Amino acid sequence: MPNLSKGTRKEWINAAADMGSYSASISFNLNNNQNYLQCSNGSFIRVFEPIFKALSISFSFFKNLSALGLGIKLYPYLSLFKSFPSSLSSSALHSSSNRAFLNSASSTLLSLRTPNKSPTLSRGMSSFSSTSLPTAEKETVEDNIQQLELLNGEYDSYDGVIVKMKDPMDPNEFGSLLRASLSQWKQQGKRGIWIKLPIELANLIEVVVKEGFHFHHAEHNYLMLVRWISETTNNLPANASHRVGIGAFVMNSNREVLVVQESSGKFKGTGVWKLPTGVVNEGEDICEAAIREVKEETGVDAEFVEVLAFRQSHCSFFTKSDLFFVCMLRPRSFDIQKQASEIEAAKWMPIDEYADQPFVKKHPGFDYVAKICLAKANDSYTGLLATPTYSPSGKMTYLYSNRKSEHTSAATFDSPL
Repeated sequence: MPNLSKGTRKEWINAAADMGSYSASISFNLNNNQNYLQCSNGSFIRVFEPIFKALSISFSFFKNLSALGLGIKLYPYLSLFKSFPSSLSSSALHSSSNRAFLNSASSTLLSLRTPNKSPTLSRGMSSFSSTSLPTAEKETVEDNIQQLELLNGEYDSYDGVIVKMKDPMDPNEFGSLLRASLSQWKQQGKRGIWIKLPIELANLIEVVVKEGFHFHHAEHNYLMLVRWISETTNNLPANASHRVGIGAFVMNSNREVLVVQESSGKFKGTGVWKLPTGVVNEGEDICEAAIREVKEETGVDAEFVEVLAFRQSHCSFFTKSDLFFVCMLRPRSFDIQKQASEIEAAKWMPIDEYADQPFVKKHPGFDYVAKICLAKANDSYTGLLATPTYSPSGKMTYLYSNRKSEHTSAATFDSPL
C-alpha cells in the first residue's frame, strides 16, 4: 500500500484506485462530537485520531471520491479536530488495542469492499458483514474496523428503553456510546429513554443531562433520568405525586381510645392527644402500615378492622400531595410501651374526652374524624373492609369496599380477614 502521508489530490485518487474495486455507494457523516462515523444506513463505526491531523485531508473529499464511480476500495483518512480518548474500555470495542492504527502514516483506518454489505449495528453490539471477501481480506477488515457497542437496555411495553448502568465508565466514552445509542433507538422508533444511574456513577450525570435528559425521580441509592426522543406527543408518566399516610383509631372494650403525644414535629409541646399516625412504606399495604405504626409508637399489638375515611391534601410534603387514611384497629394487647425517639407519652383515653379536646373542636378536620370515630363506637357508622384479591399476574392486593353483610361482625370486633 502506498504511503499517502504526502501527495497531491491526483496522487491520492490514483493511489485509492489502485487499491481495488469499490462498488457500494456509502456516504458518511461526522457525528456532532466527531468521535465516530455514521453510515448512510444509520450504522456507527468508531475511529481514531492519531494520524488524522498530519494528513489534513478533508472528509468531504472522500465523500465525493465514492461518487466518482471509478470502482474504488476506499481507505479514508479524515481530518478530525477533537481528541479521542487515549484509553478505551475493552468492553466497548471488539479490538483490544489501537495497534492497527499506529504503525505508520499510511495505516488503514477503514476498509470497505463489499458489493451489497455495509457496517451494521445489531442490538447491543455492532457487527461488520464481509461474507463476500476472501478469508485474508476478511481478517484485514475485521482487524481494522473499530466497532461501537451500544448501551445495553431493556425494551419496555411502551416503545421505551431502560438502561441500568452498573459498571464505572469514562465520561467521554460513555457520552459517545450514549449518542450512538440514542440515534439508533430513534431509528428503531423508540420513544422514552430511561437511564438509571446508581450513586456510585454520579460522575456521569452531567453527560446524560447534556444529551437532553432531565431528572425524573431519585431514591437514596440511584437517580433516574429520562428523555423523550420521538416526534410524537410526550406521554411519559410523571414522578409519583402522592405520599400515603395512616391514622389508627384503636378502641378497647371500655370505649377507650389509644392516643399519643409527640415529642417532635408541630405537635411537640402542645399537650394535644392524637391518634397514632405514620407514613406507609414502599410496598406496604395500608392495613399493614396501620398495624405497624401502632406497634412502633405504643407497643400495642392490634388487628386491622376497616378504613373509616380518607382525605387528600396538596403541597404537603416537598410539593407532593398527601393521602391520609383513618383506620380502625382492634387491640390484641393493652400494655403500653411508648416509642422513646418520637413519643412523649401514650395512654388509653375515654373516647368522649378525646373528642372534646379544645384543639380537636377548633379544627374542622380533626373534629370531623373524631365524630366518625364516635359514630363507629356507637355502631352507627360503616367503613371499608379489606378484601384480598389477585391481579392477572398473580400479585396479591387489597380491595377496600363496603360489604354490608360482613359489617355486623366488624362492629363486634371480629376480624374480617
